Amino acid sequence: MIPRLHQLLRYSLWALLPLFVVTRLLNYWFISNSAMPARPGPDEVASSLLVEKRLQLQSSERIQSLWAGYGQIARIFAVSDKPTNPESYILKLVTPPSARADDEGHIRKMLSYQVEQYFYSELAPQMPTYIPVATCLKSIHKRNSDGASITAMILTDLKQVYPVAGEKRDALSPTQAKAALNWLSNFHGFWWSRVEEMNRSSLVLPPLEEAKRNLGDTVDKTVWLNGGYTYLATRRKEYGGLVNDVKSEWSKYLTLPIGDHKLSIAEMVAAFLAPKPSGSTAISGYQTLIHGDVKSENLFSSTSGEDVVFYDFQYVGIGLGVCDLAKFFTCSVPLSMLATDSKLARELGMQSGEKQLLSMYWKQLAKESGKSYEWDTFVRHWEIGLVDWLRFQASWGFWGNTEWLEARVRSILNDQGWRKFLYDSVAITDEKMPK
Repeated sequence: MIPRLHQLLRYSLWALLPLFVVTRLLNYWFISNSAMPARPGPDEVASSLLVEKRLQLQSSERIQSLWAGYGQIARIFAVSDKPTNPESYILKLVTPPSARADDEGHIRKMLSYQVEQYFYSELAPQMPTYIPVATCLKSIHKRNSDGASITAMILTDLKQVYPVAGEKRDALSPTQAKAALNWLSNFHGFWWSRVEEMNRSSLVLPPLEEAKRNLGDTVDKTVWLNGGYTYLATRRKEYGGLVNDVKSEWSKYLTLPIGDHKLSIAEMVAAFLAPKPSGSTAISGYQTLIHGDVKSENLFSSTSGEDVVFYDFQYVGIGLGVCDLAKFFTCSVPLSMLATDSKLARELGMQSGEKQLLSMYWKQLAKESGKSYEWDTFVRHWEIGLVDWLRFQASWGFWGNTEWLEARVRSILNDQGWRKFLYDSVAITDEKMPK
């Protein structure tokens, strides 16, 4: 009798095992996916994501709000099941407000957060340690039945190794500026050959085009086809304001059609710089992955300033590395590193300081990439990048080394050699005009 009871008990346990496994799986799924309400707070999101890494949230502190109330960034402290001191991490939580379906700014922001999530999850792990970026522990992107969405990432806390923040500073120190240039040259050089392997059909189009192509948010985003957020195809409204601004000298220089052609200088520059979903362009052989928003506020440095790390990869995408440099030189590099005199001439050619910084970047770019980049071609690309960056500032608002930028662009626009290079590089047809 007893053996038969043991056998029956054994059979019963085997029968219950699948139910036990399913119950545990459902419980795990519920904790990690369904515990969060429609618009959760940072602690709820952090706890849900940390549990999958066998970590437990201990505390959190708000660092800042995201632009236009789209969420927040918090520093969180977590412990493991082993007795250790709490580790600090960064939570980036995006819980956007409602907006019109055709709101270009809203669409741009929403796509940018998904692009950043893709970069940290898929691309950053491929990079060597000498091009430091934050590590993503866990991320989530989900859309609720009411239309609200949640995007969140838990990243390593960069300030543990790079304690000096560049935020809210007009310019870096010379040591930091050179370290940032070294980081950029390595980043651009590393991705130069690798962007050729990217599936162009999966790259993110300008906001309104992407919204039409991908209704319902059903396809995972990769990176932007055109890196950055200032290019003309997505800034037509601001450009229209510049066209009609009769008080601005840049309205005349940048927006009037050239000769018998329908394109202005600004539109020709935009056509030159724009990556294509397919086919080749004048810059196809020089395109790489660019950060898209290079400024002092988006980096941390070591105490000495000799090492830096960039963050905020919302606008990472395809482009020329000089487009990153144009913003960086204008918004974060000390003017004394660019020009000899603090009182600038109305037109300014390349000064020795500017040339030294560009040469430093150019040499390291070639070393990292193993590719050839003729200096004269590089300089022409740099000058085109400056003109494009000034077009955005002139239509949106000036800040940084603006006197230097305007003086440089006046000189560039009056250079007939530069104009010939641009005209010869861009097929001036109606089809090339940015929409």
